[in-house]
Amino acid sequence: MRLTLRFVLPLAAVLALIAYGLVPLVDVLTLKWFIRDLEMRSRVITNTMSESLVELIHANSTSKITKLFNRAIQDERLFALGFCGRENDLRFKTQTFPANLKCETRELGTEGESTVLEQHSGSLHVAIHPIESEGVRIGNLVLVHDMSFVERRSNDTRKYVFYLFIALAAIISLITVIIAQLSMRGLVAGMRTLLRGDSLLNPLPQIKLPELLPLAKDLRSLVRDLEQDRRIKDEGKINWAPQTLKNILHEDLAGDEVLIVSNREPYIHVRKGENIEVQVPASGLVTALEPIMRACSGTWIAHGGGSADREVVDGNDHIRVPPENPSYQIRRVWLSKEQEAGYYYGFANEGLWPLCHIAHTRPTFRSSDWKQYVEVNEKFANVVVEESKTDDPVILVQDYHFALLPKLIREKLPDATIITFWHIPWPNPEAFGICPWREEILSGLLGSSIVGFHTKFHCNNFIATVDRFLEARIDRENSTISYGGKLTAVRSYPISIEWPPRWIKEQKSVSECRADVRTLNNIKEGCFIGIGVDRLDYTKGIIERFLAVERLLELHPEWIGKFTFIQIAAPTRSSIEQYQNFDGHVRSLAARINQRFGRENYQPICLRVEHHEPDQVFEYYRAADVCMVTSLHDGMNLVAKEFVAARDDEKGVLILSQFTGAARELPEALVVNPYNIDQCALALQVALPMPVGEQRDRMRSMRGLIQEFNVYRWAGRMLIDAARMRRRQRLMGRIRLSESSLQEGI
Repeated sequence: MRLTLRFVLPLAAVLALIAYGLVPLVDVLTLKWFIRDLEMRSRVITNTMSESLVELIHANSTSKITKLFNRAIQDERLFALGFCGRENDLRFKTQTFPANLKCETRELGTEGESTVLEQHSGSLHVAIHPIESEGVRIGNLVLVHDMSFVERRSNDTRKYVFYLFIALAAIISLITVIIAQLSMRGLVAGMRTLLRGDSLLNPLPQIKLPELLPLAKDLRSLVRDLEQDRRIKDEGKINWAPQTLKNILHEDLAGDEVLIVSNREPYIHVRKGENIEVQVPASGLVTALEPIMRACSGTWIAHGGGSADREVVDGNDHIRVPPENPSYQIRRVWLSKEQEAGYYYGFANEGLWPLCHIAHTRPTFRSSDWKQYVEVNEKFANVVVEESKTDDPVILVQDYHFALLPKLIREKLPDATIITFWHIPWPNPEAFGICPWREEILSGLLGSSIVGFHTKFHCNNFIATVDRFLEARIDRENSTISYGGKLTAVRSYPISIEWPPRWIKEQKSVSECRADVRTLNNIKEGCFIGIGVDRLDYTKGIIERFLAVERLLELHPEWIGKFTFIQIAAPTRSSIEQYQNFDGHVRSLAARINQRFGRENYQPICLRVEHHEPDQVFEYYRAADVCMVTSLHDGMNLVAKEFVAARDDEKGVLILSQFTGAARELPEALVVNPYNIDQCALALQVALPMPVGEQRDRMRSMRGLIQEFNVYRWAGRMLIDAARMRRRQRLMGRIRLSESSLQEGI
């Protein structure tokens, strides 16, 4: 042991010195990288805003410039904006613009330059770019970015380096201990083998000395893990596509089994007379997950609710999909009418749905519904075990229908990696405390390895709720919760759509789509078209949307006969009283507005309460001049992203509710408060005559973001996190096994 300590202690000291020396270098490189990124962002923002800004400056419209600047600084990094005239006078600025920054101060530097200022509240990056009109400079745009995120990411990098060297120290120390146990003859023989050119990383049969086999295994595992970390550490450099997910599965997850569990199935078989038709349901969840399964070739476990679903499955309740090119399978789970009424319509959609959306609809909780909810979750847990071919599958549990499922699966498959994604908002602890079974739901979710939400805000709400109602250890810095001896990570994964959408590949041109939509809805040539696409749900803001159209026609009667709004509303949950009442309210409001402002061969609102296939919906997207997404509360809302993705002509305007997760990612949309009817009407008045150049700038920026942050990146980030957790668990298992063997040898 003394000999061992002579090796281990100097080794630990050397590794500590190396780590200490690397941290400043990492900080310097990270800072340079982020400053270069902020400079690029500043140029992009300047180029995007310059055209609109020049027009508003010439018009001397201070209020509109202020609104333009305030919309721009909704970006979490952009702290403030200012505009300096040619005489170095600060003409326009946001309220957040630092008081100590003046146009003539030395800190601002010169045109095209940037600098970092130290404030008492943190560092600020200041960039100045000229604004020109017809080749003549009329002033400078000053952009101030908040650099607090640099410190946060630098801290993460330091931790990563520190933990890496801790792991290296542990593994190399272990190797040193094993080497110290070898005989001098064996050690010399091993060195001779290495000097002859035989590597410990070559295939095992080539290694002649059995004493070196454990050493080679550990070295190979270490090298493999380091290579995987190096490959996936910068996800921004990855081209996120279906093949990327396949590579993650086969390389990072070593081909591990992937199962998805959701209430809604991606394909529904419905009997129409003598024929069976296949429908794709109107669901953001299906829109996001179906491309993932096409890429992963796994099993999707879902409730079989179609009228012909039982007729098409095999003896094990499986069916291969998609119909045109099968690449994965659905395992359908059958529920009784009582189970469906209590679990789905009752507890999930009369209880949890209004509770989490805070849309001013009273949640209803019944003990009979809760009993069915528990039974169905247990039933799905048993199906997951039946479908699992291994003891440690990767299981993606979807949404509020299965809050109890992660814990139930964990009890049956303790080595499984369970990622639960909650697609709807998570309310604050006070609101969630209304639920009589709040502790059971939280405990069930904490059976997950990872719990995911759309936004960091919802993550914080969930952690605060756990802190309020459970005895758990919470690490807020790393967003982890330790409960019942298990660690759960809480992460934000903003969901998105596939890029490019497959529905757009066979679409007609925009002009042809517009002509067809006009003909189908009896809309005359020259009339502007608005579009809304939703399930007929009280959280989607359809009533508020119609009221905004009515208010527009009141304030600006010149739009009567020149603007028609088409609302596609897929029927949903029609057996629930609140949805029946809402259906009637929507229909009566549309009829009243049409009666008030309708003319011969003209109706301001076209209400289409019927199911539309995705390719039909995309045709409407391409035909519209404006799309309204006015949800009262929404986790993300993929309609906004679908509309942007459909507009490869880079035209059209998106009006987006501030209460959607999408509003945090798409600030170039006209962001509104859907409860403020006058504001929504004003947004329509701004959107309809918006210049083509401004439409193109806004749309191009949003399309670029969705292309980069597509659904494959959303799923890939979760799978990468799962891969890291699984590697860490396996590595710790090997270390514990080696330590046990070492103790026995000593």
